[in-house]
Amino acid sequence: MHPIIKDPWDLKNHILKTLAEKGRPEILFPENGFEKKAIPSSVMFLLGQECGGGRFDPCLVLNKRSQRVRQPGDLCCPGGGVEPCYDFYLSKILSLPLLPSARWPYWRQWRRRWPNRARKLALLLATGLRESYEEMRLNPFHVRFLGGLPPQRLILFYRSIYPMVGWLSPKARFIPNWEVEQIVRIPLRHLLDPSRYASYRVTYVGQEDQRQDDFPCFVHTRDERTEILWGATYRITAAFLDIVFDFRPPPLHNLPVIAGSLRKAYFANPRERALAEQARDEFE
Repeated sequence: MHPIIKDPWDLKNHILKTLAEKGRPEILFPENGFEKKAIPSSVMFLLGQECGGGRFDPCLVLNKRSQRVRQPGDLCCPGGGVEPCYDFYLSKILSLPLLPSARWPYWRQWRRRWPNRARKLALLLATGLRESYEEMRLNPFHVRFLGGLPPQRLILFYRSIYPMVGWLSPKARFIPNWEVEQIVRIPLRHLLDPSRYASYRVTYVGQEDQRQDDFPCFVHTRDERTEILWGATYRITAAFLDIVFDFRPPPLHNLPVIAGSLRKAYFANPRERALAEQARDEFE
């Protein structure tokens, strides 16, 4: 176990300072802003104080996507696309004293030195908190913003994801909506264990070419249930572990193989596809 995760105060401050040092504005917002042809999305990378048992056992809190949305069954961070009409005004509110943006110790520095990037950061934080409330009824007052992670680009779904790291208050409670099957908590000590990583060998069922691809993944087992963390959420998690703990999973070719399959419906939920096309049109 990494020694820093034994104390909540030390861990929060370590994450806060490390993200501020390594999450420079030009890294979070390449080329001074959002990509013109991509839909900007924000997700909340949420960390909690305990994974159960009533003791300090810090964990990553994720959603498991329901069967009613695209990519069903995947583990993901709560979040979604920016809605300018709502999120712009919400970002102004969240920047007021004692609210999430203003409570971030580096907020004044960003507003003074990089005002345009500060506005984008506030907008993305507002989006992530709004989506977290919609998906899991997470009260934004129970989240302390710790900083941002480098964006991840999803070419397949035509968007870029901007992860916002948040620390959950012990008072935080969740009520998942129709998009979320359940809340999954993964201990940080497990994420820092190299033996829990694997190669996820995916077969595409129903496609013209029955090809296979290998992806790095993390295997989470609890109460005799196994979940696979892979894809964009895995890359976000790996970036966090690298930046904050200087931890990197073993190379893909050295990992044990886990077989899986994806059907065409995984990529094309009709309701979500229509919403994505509408959002894309608004940003073009």
